[in-house]
Amino acid sequence: MRLLETVAGHEYGAPAKQLARETGLALPTTYHLLRTLVHEGYLRRDKGLFFLGAAAERLSSSGARQKRRSTVVDALAHWRDVLGVPVYYAVYREGEIEVMCVSDSPGTPAVEEWADFRETGHAHAIGQCLLSQLDEEARRDHLDRYPVQPLTPYTVRDNHSLLRRLERIRRMEPVTERQEYALGTVCAAIPLTLGTTAATMAISLPAHQADRLLPAARQLQAEIGARLGSLALCISM
Repeated sequence: MRLLETVAGHEYGAPAKQLARETGLALPTTYHLLRTLVHEGYLRRDKGLFFLGAAAERLSSSGARQKRRSTVVDALAHWRDVLGVPVYYAVYREGEIEVMCVSDSPGTPAVEEWADFRETGHAHAIGQCLLSQLDEEARRDHLDRYPVQPLTPYTVRDNHSLLRRLERIRRMEPVTERQEYALGTVCAAIPLTLGTTAATMAISLPAHQADRLLPAARQLQAEIGARLGSLALCISM
């Protein structure tokens, strides 16, 4: 590890003797470890100089992704505690709804996924919010693969009705649904601007607390707006 760290500190590479001196390792040990690291792809050798290899770069990239995800997890946990509601983060990627992270607690449990979120985007606020950010062709493609099917007495009844509803959603406005996915639950989702990626953060509440839904969604939207710049790279994960 010391060798890898030392090599990483030399943008233009370093020879074995210099690396041995800087790490305090014996030269024969340094040569042995360098050969092993080159063989495993963690280093590469070019004209007697050693550089980070592809395996080390993949490791570094993975570590960076984990750090970004940790930042998102921490932000969702903070908003969960401040608002007293479960918080969800989801994206629309390669034609699918993906819930990337959920932050809840025993006192504020998340909605149980009793019907696959990917297949029931028409029925929950997360899906409706993501679909509202797509163009008409992408929406119709999604509904061709996952047609509307009623889940509760409150669910939108058919594809045409859903498309009309999506067209009426105002840009950057919270999207709400009340007991359309699960009886006894209301949800709100906030659209996020992440370049060309459709994304959202959402909250849910028991139906008897429905009066809290929009105020909490507005507060979350304000919190996100204050931190979106620093989170933009992180939440694109």
